Formats: sequence, structure tokens, C-alpha cells
Amino acid sequence: MRYFFIFFLILTNTVKAQIISAPHCGYDFTSYLVVNVHEKNKKENIKNLRITIVDSVGNEVINKNNRWSWVNNNKPLLFTPNYKLNKAGEKVPNDDPDAKWFFPFAKDNYLLSVVNTFLADSFSIKIEDIDGEENGGWFETQIIQLYPFNMYILCSSENERQAQQFGPRTNRPIEVTLEKK
Repeated sequence: MRYFFIFFLILTNTVKAQIISAPHCGYDFTSYLVVNVHEKNKKENIKNLRITIVDSVGNEVINKNNRWSWVNNNKPLLFTPNYKLNKAGEKVPNDDPDAKWFFPFAKDNYLLSVVNTFLADSFSIKIEDIDGEENGGWFETQIIQLYPFNMYILCSSENERQAQQFGPRTNRPIEVTLEKK
């Protein structure tokens, strides 16, 4: 009987601990880098840029075995523009007034999904205007150092932890102003 009572206590404490623990967020193991790239004195985001994560010598970082991101395994870490969806969940042009942004926090910006263990301060972003694209290669290439506060942390428990720290706040896009050549 005594063993049954001890087993019962252990079982109830285990169940209680599982019920009390916070539920997981869909973004628990993911953060985002958001880049707002515009021309000086303009607010519109510049389209058709190539934005990649680069190492300290400027080489593109390859996502080997999903080390830095849960998507695009063994490919360069490449930013993509956010896009809008209609009510049916289909991708539509960004000028559709009834559509909503797929990632509402990113609006009309470039974004990249990274793992929460991404070492932001070990990398930079490289912004290129490729010749032959819509912009015609008019803008200067820029390389900008990343920092941990550049990451969008979407789960509330992680946000609460970040809010208790001093320094720049998370969940703000990286503002980049490009100048023409």
C-alpha cells in the first residue's frame, strides 16, 4: 500500500507539472530577420534585391544540415520578400487592398527564418542590386553587421525575457538606406 501511495504522489506531481507548464508557441524554435531596404528620403521598399547572410570575409553562408534555418537545407541563407494572401489563402499581388500579409509583422519587407540559436553577431547581411534585374544595378552593394537584437522573436515567453534586458529592443526591422551609384 505504501508503494502505491508513493507512486500516486509521483504520478500526480508529474501530471500537475505538465499541465502548469506554458503551452508551446508555433514559433518556439524560430526567429526572423526582417530587412527594410529603401532609398534615401523614400519610404517604399526597393524590390528585386538579393539579400544574403555572409560570413566575416563576405562569403555566402550555406545552411548545412539546417544548422542556421529550418528551411532551404544546404542552400545559401537568402532573404525573400513578404507577400500577401487572399481569403482563400492564395498568393496575390501586394497592391490588393483586401489581402493580408503572410507575415503581418514584416509588412512589405524582406525576411529570413532562422533558428533561435542563430549567432547573429557572427554574420552580416549583404544587399546587392543585380545587373539585369528590375532596378538595373543602380544601387551600391552594402554589407551590414548583424546583432542579436536584430532577430524577431515571436513567442511571448522569449519576448518577456528580452524585455527585461537593457539595450536595443528586438522585433524591429533592420533599416537600410541604399544610394544610387
